[in-house]
Formats: sequence, structure tokens, C-alpha cells
Amino acid sequence: MRWSHDALRPLTSFGRERFEPAARGLGTIVGRVEVLLASPYVRAWDTARILSDQADWPAPVSCPELAAHASVGEALGVLVALPNDGTVVCVGHEPNLTLLAQALLRSKDAGEVPWFKKGGALCVRFRETVEPRRGKLHWARAPKELRKVGG
Repeated sequence: MRWSHDALRPLTSFGRERFEPAARGLGTIVGRVEVLLASPYVRAWDTARILSDQADWPAPVSCPELAAHASVGEALGVLVALPNDGTVVCVGHEPNLTLLAQALLRSKDAGEVPWFKKGGALCVRFRETVEPRRGKLHWARAPKELRKVGG
């Protein structure tokens, strides 16, 4: 079926089936999450809801700055404005998520960021405040690895 706009395209049943164990694996690796931000595009929202359910994370919060048409600068603005005392998860689109990660990381780590595969994840840590080019790459996981952890 074709959709009148890409924002309306849902996650496929195959995508849901493949992502559920990855979401459980991600929940095991990450643990507690304070904020789950998601693009309002239907497939990203579907993905965020699976994360909320399978990883036992909070309900997703719509973040238009993570939409496929948004700029990395817009997403950075949202992240910099959040409180600095918790874990934030972003669900969005490629290439934006990879570019966002590269913008957050210090230059020596930015080149280590793999291009996200559907269902993949990475963790960026900050010493004090979230600032562009100040994050440290803590880990990156392919969807296959997350599914293995999630069973």
C-alpha cells in the first residue's frame, strides 16, 4: 500500500516482529530511561511505543525536531534544553540520527559512529551538560546484537 505522505507510513508487521526482541535487549543494556523522544512520523512513533512496552520505559513524547525533515540543529536545541540528570532516548530517522550523534560527539569519537541500521542504537555520555562536540561514545550496537540480548 502506498501512503500519501511518508510521515503516515507505519512500521510493518515484519518490522515490529524484528524490533520487539531488540527493544527488550536495549532495555536490558540501558536500564532506566527518564525521557523517550520520538519523531511524530507513524513508523517512528510505532517504534517508540514498542520501546516503551518492551523495555518498560516511559511513554514516548512527540518531538517534531526528530522528524525526517527536521535539521540536526533543531534536534540539538531540544537535547541541550533538557535536564542533565537522566537518560534520554531519541527515536527518529536516517541520516538524521547518525548526523545528530556525530554532532554530539567530540571529534575523536565522531568518526567512530556507524551509520544506524533500522533498530540499531548507540549511547553518548556527557560529563556534565549536553553540548555539541562534548559527548563520548560509550557503545554502539547493531540490531542483531540487541535481538540476541533481548531473546
